[in-house]
Amino acid sequence: MSRRRKKAAPEMGAVRPTVTVCRGCCCGTAQKVPRLDHEAQLTDLRTSLAGVAMVRRADCLDACERANVIVIQPSAEGRTAGGRPVWLGQVNDPDAAADITTWVENGGPGLADPPGILDLYTFSPSRRVRHELED
Repeated sequence: MSRRRKKAAPEMGAVRPTVTVCRGCCCGTAQKVPRLDHEAQLTDLRTSLAGVAMVRRADCLDACERANVIVIQPSAEGRTAGGRPVWLGQVNDPDAAADITTWVENGGPGLADPPGILDLYTFSPSRRVRHELED
């Protein structure tokens, strides 16, 4: 059993989408991902999605081999429409963050199709990791 403290996950049925940005042991560090201003990426997401989505920082999403990891969780309406959390890895390009912003502004999972380029970043984490984020 993990000794890491769990942070409260967004309520199922959150009014807005939730964007969880990993910024712990690997993601968000210049040692793992050089040439990226990690804090600027997080700040840009928070600024551009203010009032549209909740953007939160996670210590570790346990998918370190895919640093930087961002998870987009649907709003209540998006979940009702069939949307499920979308895991994106290797989000190390400002254009990818801009594509994420555009998608979430348009409704996010279940309500809007993501830009096709985000397919290159999408991955399925282990069941254990998915449940830890959603619990």
